[in-house]
Amino acid sequence: MFGSLRRALCAVAAGILLPLAGAGVQPAGAAEPGAGGRTVRAAEAGAGYWHTSGRQILDAAGQSVRIAGINWFGFETGNNVVHGLWSRDYKSMIDQMRSLGYNTIRIPFSDDIFKSSTVPNSIDFSGGKNADLQGLGSLGVLDRIVAYAGQSGLKVVLDRHRPDAGGQSALWYTAAVPESTWIANLKALAARYKGQDTVVGIDLHNEPHDPACWGCGDTARDWRLAAQRAGNAVLSVNPDLLIFVEGVQTFNGVSGWWGGNLMGVAQYPVQLDVPGRLVYSAHDYATSVAQQSWFSDPTFPANMPGIWDKYWGYIFKQNIAPVWVGEFGTTLRSTTDQKWLAALVDYLRPTSTYGSDSFHWTFWSWNPNSGDTGGILKDDWSTVDTVKDGYLTSIKAPGFPTGGGGDPDPDPGTASCAATYTVTSDWGGGFNAEVKVTNTGTTPVNSWKVTWTWPTTRQITSMWNATYTQSGQTVTATNATHNGTIGAGGSTTFGFGGTPGGGSTPTATCTAT
Repeated sequence: MFGSLRRALCAVAAGILLPLAGAGVQPAGAAEPGAGGRTVRAAEAGAGYWHTSGRQILDAAGQSVRIAGINWFGFETGNNVVHGLWSRDYKSMIDQMRSLGYNTIRIPFSDDIFKSSTVPNSIDFSGGKNADLQGLGSLGVLDRIVAYAGQSGLKVVLDRHRPDAGGQSALWYTAAVPESTWIANLKALAARYKGQDTVVGIDLHNEPHDPACWGCGDTARDWRLAAQRAGNAVLSVNPDLLIFVEGVQTFNGVSGWWGGNLMGVAQYPVQLDVPGRLVYSAHDYATSVAQQSWFSDPTFPANMPGIWDKYWGYIFKQNIAPVWVGEFGTTLRSTTDQKWLAALVDYLRPTSTYGSDSFHWTFWSWNPNSGDTGGILKDDWSTVDTVKDGYLTSIKAPGFPTGGGGDPDPDPGTASCAATYTVTSDWGGGFNAEVKVTNTGTTPVNSWKVTWTWPTTRQITSMWNATYTQSGQTVTATNATHNGTIGAGGSTTFGFGGTPGGGSTPTATCTAT
């Protein structure tokens, strides 16, 4: 979202709206008349991982698809989880998105969710709501959302929105979250969802803006070069993912929305090691977010297609790459904003006319608590703003085949565990740490192993209550003979010494049998 104007107002309300039919949206795989009058069912588009060809996104079978989705934010805030779970069950939210004709969820997050100390909050578990999220960390909740979205026929794009929950950053790194951490966490996500084609791609960083540049060659400011470094790092882990690259604010002295200026692509295209994986992403907003010169042009809104052509539309029109408008939104309170949204929807190309040969989009936002745009839901977190949703009807698109997200309701007998890494002492030249292993399932764990990767050079000097192997900065610790068995809800610990000291705390993952 543009600037500091995004405010999470977090209105808490109750109630669930029965799913509404997505007006004008034809289901994927609809029956079509075939030769001789027989009915032929077309294969559903969207299965598997996706790739690009020219300006189109294609599924694993080469069929074109259209992203027509919604932003559901919260993981990037101090709640460390999508908003609204204080009011509703997450599955009912996803069901409602699907029923309204949205086929993709963009999920913003901050790097805080990778910290072992991060705990999601403001989730209502009363009356059976969100029952399977109890006891999970932020990444565990994200796993469940991805899984259920896939089961429901929705795809997911993960959006690295902020380095931390404190606020948006102009560059992709800060003093507290260096580029190395940004890339390590992106790679961790790529590895986490490898093989789960519900997650089709990663938006590398939200709304780079001044002093970020495009094509200037300064590695500390050139977002295009940083996107190449991060994109190739992600693809080295999972080469099937799409890489979504937003624009900047200013190119050659011409400024626009944060993340919305892709003018530099013509001269300085992003170059990835894996072909067919790049999607450019623009953001565009109305006056409820900020005033821009084009809104006061006497020809408005007729001037807007030319504005969009200049900043990002040319990429699609010249068949350079697909273009995804990852964010656009408005309160719709002013006539100007109403005209803007109608013009933008028309520019994005109606599905009934152009099918999937169109711009891709995810509307900002599902949440009602975005202070300068509002959302598709009203403040009770259930009632649909039918006027706002109605503007989007012509550009909605079919959903996708179900599956690919993993099992959202795993067998309660499956062994599972979680690990918490804590530094217990640090004297500069060395440190001691303790890892707590907890049985998060309902059956005993017979054995376990914990893995983590340090972002900088560290070496274990000794370990107790576990054995270990170390390869580079990656450590795998396996239970000792006396502590491999952990009862349901129980825990055990192991410790180790290492050198040097002063390192950051990595995210530890646990595997149980």
